[in-house]
Amino acid sequence: MKKQLLFLLITILSINCYSQINFEKGYYINNSNQKVDCLIKNIDWKNNPTEFEYKLTENSDTQKATIKTVKEFGVYNISKYSRHTVKIDKSSNDIREISNVKKGIFNDEELFLKVLIEGKASLYSFEDGNLKRYFYSKDDSTIVQLIFKKYSTLDNKIGTNIRYKQQLWNDLKCSTFKMSKVENLDYKKNDLVSFFVEYNECNNQEFINYEEKQKKDLFNLSIRAGINNSSLSIRNRVSNYKDVTFDDELGFRFGIEGEFIMPFNKNKWAILIEPSYQYYKSEKTKTVIRFSSAIPQNIIFNADYESIELPIGIRHYFFLNNNSKIFINGSFVFDFTGDKSNINFGNAVSSTDPSTLKIRTGNNLAFGLGYKYNNKYSLEFRYSTDRDLFYNYQYWESNYNSLSVIFGYTLF
Repeated sequence: MKKQLLFLLITILSINCYSQINFEKGYYINNSNQKVDCLIKNIDWKNNPTEFEYKLTENSDTQKATIKTVKEFGVYNISKYSRHTVKIDKSSNDIREISNVKKGIFNDEELFLKVLIEGKASLYSFEDGNLKRYFYSKDDSTIVQLIFKKYSTLDNKIGTNIRYKQQLWNDLKCSTFKMSKVENLDYKKNDLVSFFVEYNECNNQEFINYEEKQKKDLFNLSIRAGINNSSLSIRNRVSNYKDVTFDDELGFRFGIEGEFIMPFNKNKWAILIEPSYQYYKSEKTKTVIRFSSAIPQNIIFNADYESIELPIGIRHYFFLNNNSKIFINGSFVFDFTGDKSNINFGNAVSSTDPSTLKIRTGNNLAFGLGYKYNNKYSLEFRYSTDRDLFYNYQYWESNYNSLSVIFGYTLF
């Protein structure tokens, strides 16, 4: 049964599931300054796009627009991108590729900039992988990059060009702003958005905060309980009479899961951490003939294993509708055993040759497939790969794995 469930899990994971990304009400402005209302395929871009897909009506064919033909596009009440030719410094912050020049190295590029704040002072962002750059304009002036750059100094230390603070202090004045406000401003989206909001409010100017429109619930805490169907086999590379395969056993598990939703791609990606308690207990009697004796002996093996598992992994959601979604996840599992976890074995009649093996485990991987309803209730099937319980023993090997059914309830 366990192998059949595992085969079903792998089969389902190999299916190209449909991932719901909606066509949402939006618009674009073409090179002739014509505004076209349409339905835009909103994939909640992490990296600034150079093209997008749209439909003129629900039933019309999907079309594609590019940065060459569109000056601006947006999804109503969610996001806005506008095309600009800007001077951008793409110097890397990676220590292995860091520049030894303090000043920015600028090139002209035509980009779709994401509009974060639109008002008397506007804030824009550009992201491409690990590269993040912020731009600003005041009173519809030329859009300029806020300069932040790490560089290598002559004594092989890391210096930081934080000219963006001077730019903001010089250009965005407010009677209530003190120098310390700018000095404490990090080159991060939340900090910069808050600064531009305060500047526009201070000058009694109307503005649009697109980040406020996109606020999302980015953290979930769930309680999770379930059943493990676990198997264990052990082997001694010196004495094969000590080899034994225990029966599959059912055991309960209980844990708490923290899920951190990634703020892009329509909330489809998440990082998860799930400390959980699990246990396995089993007894097996094996009949052996030892030391060339014709007399069989019964050896009783007892496995008593409990631990705290700590899976850390990545989850991906496939949306079915507004209330239902399927998810898959993969985790690297750290395992912390209890002091009483061990395997005992010895002669069933006398106490000859009793042995105790302390369980000290290695780490392993786990893969799950699940369903979540109404962002509250979840059901997951999870397969955990082989885990070595004799990590500190030279001549002992073991294979411990489990298939779990896990029920979850999201608290918030």
